[in-house]
Amino acid sequence: MTLTAQVALLLAAAVLAVPVFRKLKLGAVLGYLAAGMVVGPSGLGLITNVGAILSFAEFGVVLLLFVIGLELQPSRLVTMRRTVFGVGLLQVLVSTLLLGLAAWALGLSLANAALIGFALSLSSTALVLQVLAERVELKAHHARAAFGTLLFQDVAAMAVLALLPLLGAAGAHDGEGPRGWLPGLGAFVLVLVGGRYALRPLLRVVANSRLRETFTATALLVVVGTAALFSAAGLSMALGAFIAGVLLADSEYRHELEADIEPFKGLLLGLFFIATGMSASIATLLERPLAVLVLLVLLLTLKALAGWLVAVISGYRGGAARRFATDLCGGGEFAFVLLALAARFGLVDPELADLLVIVVTLSMIATPLLINAHAWAEERFAPTAPPAPFDVPEPTEPRVLIAGFGRFGAIVGRVLRAKGIRFTALEISQAQVDFLRRFGNKLYYGDASRLDLLAAAGAEHAEVLVIAIDDVEASVRTAELAMRHYPKLTVLVRARNRQHAFRLMDLGITVIVRETYASSLEIAQATLVALGLPLAEARSSVKTFRTHDERTLAEQAALKEDQDKMVAAVKESAAQLERLFQGDRPPD
Repeated sequence: MTLTAQVALLLAAAVLAVPVFRKLKLGAVLGYLAAGMVVGPSGLGLITNVGAILSFAEFGVVLLLFVIGLELQPSRLVTMRRTVFGVGLLQVLVSTLLLGLAAWALGLSLANAALIGFALSLSSTALVLQVLAERVELKAHHARAAFGTLLFQDVAAMAVLALLPLLGAAGAHDGEGPRGWLPGLGAFVLVLVGGRYALRPLLRVVANSRLRETFTATALLVVVGTAALFSAAGLSMALGAFIAGVLLADSEYRHELEADIEPFKGLLLGLFFIATGMSASIATLLERPLAVLVLLVLLLTLKALAGWLVAVISGYRGGAARRFATDLCGGGEFAFVLLALAARFGLVDPELADLLVIVVTLSMIATPLLINAHAWAEERFAPTAPPAPFDVPEPTEPRVLIAGFGRFGAIVGRVLRAKGIRFTALEISQAQVDFLRRFGNKLYYGDASRLDLLAAAGAEHAEVLVIAIDDVEASVRTAELAMRHYPKLTVLVRARNRQHAFRLMDLGITVIVRETYASSLEIAQATLVALGLPLAEARSSVKTFRTHDERTLAEQAALKEDQDKMVAAVKESAAQLERLFQGDRPPD
């Protein structure tokens, strides 16, 4: 089969399988895994060169870890420190201990048992968060704790991924001594220094070019470059990308980078899961069904027990503890990576790795089913659980997005900041971003009229979007995207003129503030007072004008396509306003 035919087949398998699994609320990850199992050597055998595809698709994990690194802002880690480094660390330790002891009791060496226990202690970040999002539970106590724990698991997995090549090399080169660590140490120092002093200036130069494809290429270069550097030093490519992401987490380019990387990450990560499904040995399942079933039940039970113990120790009670345990009872995609690398470096027997891959895959399939079943049973039979006494961190998602942070948007931001309301501001002018960030403003570079950038900035969780963009076309485009894709988002728009306001009204936007309208009325009132009118009369005149103008604006919006009718309507409006003022004029 030609390469083109293989690519078409993989895309077709994903297109057919993923929507079905999403419809069944099993998640896209399981759809990719199932598609791979069907077309792979153990299924229909349509694709046999799994190794080459898996080697290429592993770059999807690299991109995933770069995006995770972008999410790990130091401020966010400080806010979530008790959950991430408390509950998360405890969950990994207890799960690894219980699973490792079980593996040791089944006859594995202590080192192999510890490695396998850790690999199986990890849960699927993508799968768990997707299921919780579909159930609208991301803000629940157990979901926040699960998110913090998954975050710690990702960081812990990075550390082990960095150590695996060194452990494998140590087995073959015991006499190298400290020199074996020098390339890795050099890679760390180079990325840390380069990330601090070179990356931001490079991105600033590219951003000033206003060429989107160049910025995308630069984002990919950052990921590929750091991954290649770490790979050359004998470390994990994913670890290099993760560190690069962390270094850029507090930069003004965070959301733009995430939006540019996301399509590549999603595509390659899907390919990685398909390749993982293809590498799963269904023959092992058919040959040893009892062993797979026993290990599956053992994995789910021990991880659920570990999760429940950790939740209780951390202060959770009742339903919150049980839901936390259920959320994290399955395996995760990092187990595939760790087991594959461990087998490649001779740390785990390949046959055992194949067996555990099947078990982890089945546990991931079982996780959404268990979460939904437990929620149904709890709603039906269990009383409402009291709030957990454990200090769950407040959410860090912005409540308000501000698109355009010039003279108009900046004032909105200052008021919100003074009131302590979380907001994220997007501005396409690099010069404006550089200027305002010097004064401590939370401002990010990017074009808010891009749907992917709105998503990366947190539009799904925000409550209000304020559009204060200078460019009329970009403003209308942003408003249209927000109204179509985020119907729950309240959209407030600054309009430059009446024509701009007409276009916004056509989109169904009701809160429109014309750019200089309020300030013009204010100075008109001051002018009347300066001419000798009493303040009360000046205020009344301005109020009359405003009421009349807002009413005629809605009437004229229906006539904007007919120039003759519009002209007639404007003349009639002026005459009506003059009659109104004549009626208010006191008799001579």
